[in-house]
Amino acid sequence: MLNRLLVVLWMALLTAGCHTDDTVFVVEDGYPAPPMGLEGSYFNRAVALYWTLSPQWNGESFRVFGRRVGDSSFFLIADVTSCSGGECEYTDTNIVPSVSYEYIVSSVDPDTGAETDADVAVTVAVPSFDAPPVPVGVEVVALDNTNYVRWGDNPRSTSDFSHYRLYLVPDDGGALSLLGDSDSPGFLDELASNGVTSSYVVASVDVYGHESAESATASGTPRPDFRGELIYSFADEPGLSGFRFPESEEIDPVTDGTSPVRDFRLQADQFGWWLVPGPSGEVFPEGVFTTQLKCGVAADSECEDWTWAPLTGYTSAAVAVEPELTYMWRVEGDAGAVHYGSIRVTLLGSDQDGASLMIFDWSFQLQAGNPQMIRR
Repeated sequence: MLNRLLVVLWMALLTAGCHTDDTVFVVEDGYPAPPMGLEGSYFNRAVALYWTLSPQWNGESFRVFGRRVGDSSFFLIADVTSCSGGECEYTDTNIVPSVSYEYIVSSVDPDTGAETDADVAVTVAVPSFDAPPVPVGVEVVALDNTNYVRWGDNPRSTSDFSHYRLYLVPDDGGALSLLGDSDSPGFLDELASNGVTSSYVVASVDVYGHESAESATASGTPRPDFRGELIYSFADEPGLSGFRFPESEEIDPVTDGTSPVRDFRLQADQFGWWLVPGPSGEVFPEGVFTTQLKCGVAADSECEDWTWAPLTGYTSAAVAVEPELTYMWRVEGDAGAVHYGSIRVTLLGSDQDGASLMIFDWSFQLQAGNPQMIRR
């Protein structure tokens, strides 16, 4: 009799829209099997609840109750009438920041109204809704059929930073199109096309799924050119880490980092970035600051270049590499004669997968023994 009285009391409380901590839930014969494995988590201004169906489940629906931690009563917040694949879920968006919530789920027999609670309640802490900082300093380096987008890594200084999102800005002013996520402050857009300007914005995302406002827009127009060559570090993409100065436009200068015809390859480690000469290449050990690989006739008075290669002083040892420096090379040509080449490093960075890369301009003197550089 006491059990039946407790059940009646419990159902009366449910009819009122809530039940209290002191309510004792009793399952008798004829009552539905309880929900199993109740779990809850927070993400992006919502609490998601998950549970599984009991093996004795017979098509019953479920009721979700919630309360703020510290309140005395649970309130009915939702009815769940369908599940998929043996799993059920409910998303509670009626929450406020910096508050913890407690949830419990019950199964309900639609014919009799008999109800059975899950054996546990779950507590979910809702954090502040503050979004991470907006990325700044977004710029685009236009390459051949590719745009490399980079930005400042300022949002990473926050304790709950997770990753970045890069969006393509449509020409017609429509909705942004997500290109992808990046763990590093850089993204290689290989969907870009030569002669077509693409515009981008970047947002930062924290571990709770909060996304910042978009950055300022940056644009770039890829073009066919021998400037803006790109190679990866040997550890990340060995097949795209080597480079050879080609004597013909039909030869791809980017090669495998183990190729016997490579003039050098890029390596990166915890100590920095390195140009490592190949079997037929030597590098002058000191790079020179330049503003261009070669200053043209219309260049301004502040343009700085380095267009005459030293005749001696080269080394086959690895040399530390830095942006905005030009490095001279002495290599063995296809016919075995000495040729000179140069590279100017535009940037050192990483792509959306965290792979280290280098973008650079290069020049090569086709005439054997001539140290004057001609940009290719």
